[in-house]
Amino acid sequence: MHAYWNGEILPLDAVRVSPLDRGFVFGDGVYEVIRLYGGRLFYADRHWARLARSLQALSIAPAPDPAALEDALRQLIAKDGVEDGIAYVQVTRGAAPRTHAFPAPPVAPSVLAYVQPIPRPASIDRGGRAVLYPDLRWQRVDIKSVNLLGNVLAKQHAVEAGADEAILHRDGLITEGSSSNVFIVKKGIAFTHPATNAILNGITRQLVLELMGELGLPVVERPFSIEALWEADEVFITSTINEVTPIVAVDGIPIAGGKIGPWTAAVRAAFSDLVERVRIGAGA
Repeated sequence: MHAYWNGEILPLDAVRVSPLDRGFVFGDGVYEVIRLYGGRLFYADRHWARLARSLQALSIAPAPDPAALEDALRQLIAKDGVEDGIAYVQVTRGAAPRTHAFPAPPVAPSVLAYVQPIPRPASIDRGGRAVLYPDLRWQRVDIKSVNLLGNVLAKQHAVEAGADEAILHRDGLITEGSSSNVFIVKKGIAFTHPATNAILNGITRQLVLELMGELGLPVVERPFSIEALWEADEVFITSTINEVTPIVAVDGIPIAGGKIGPWTAAVRAAFSDLVERVRIGAGA
């Protein structure tokens, strides 16, 4: 397995990170995860745009060149022979003496990228199971920061409960999953939390919103309650890794009889069409 590290392609286990790197010391960095299908990057341009926004929000500069990153990722895909998987890209502020305030320039950001095989999730077909968990994270989760301990604790709670995902809630309202966005469908209308600072505006979320428009499924972007989740006709989550995954039970209680709903199936099928277009080189 190989990595791109500050301009070089080298074996992943040869990467050496300074103990003073602010990503290591403070979690002072951002990242992106891009899906690979058939060895091709899936909607990479949207990921680069979000990476740029995250870097700007944290005043990390200079930002890496997306074209150079994309070239490096293609080299890694070829070198490691990855077909279906992910590309991981992380940018930290770089190494500097430890102090909370930003270090005085010039400090070169640290840039890491690698690819790894990950199959499409089985829960796409069988339906996933989720548990509720309080959203105790900081208030800028719209920045795709490497500060993920709150998400890690939520996901671990789900794993220990035998579930696939933790659905987070704050003040009685659903925000998102530990590593996904959450949608419900009620009486032919889809609802999802708006893209505020309370959620990460997922790339798959963005694509699904567009697909639902093409399918004729009305969407309302507004917070919905835990009670609305329980009473939904359909629930599904979206993410780069989990794609469009139906949720058939929450806290062990079936949603709408534990069956995958028709709108979820339609959205999932439309998303799979996008995937196949990329796999054969006919899409983004």
